[in-house]
Amino acid sequence: MKSIPAKRLTIYVGEGVKWQGKALYHALVLKLKEAGLIGVTVSRGIEGYGKRNSIYAARILDLSYDLPVIVEAVDTPEKIASVLPQVQAMVSQGLITVSDVEMILPG
Repeated sequence: MKSIPAKRLTIYVGEGVKWQGKALYHALVLKLKEAGLIGVTVSRGIEGYGKRNSIYAARILDLSYDLPVIVEAVDTPEKIASVLPQVQAMVSQGLITVSDVEMILPG
């Protein structure tokens, strides 16, 4: 297997946060796709808290919550660096992290 150094871009936002009329997490997926990143995954948290210390949790009878959503992308350091300013401009509520990772490619 081939291994290459990469960066992981992780964006934590609330499910209800909007950007230009769309869910922010969806707008981020579109922006990252437009930037040519290899792939993006969006995960919905079942429980969490953030800056305001309010705990949000998915419960069986609850219809809507501003649950945490995590948008993750892994790509080359250059691609992550090139899209980061655009992501920062879009995320006014939330947290953005960039970390070093190693991509393990089959073959």
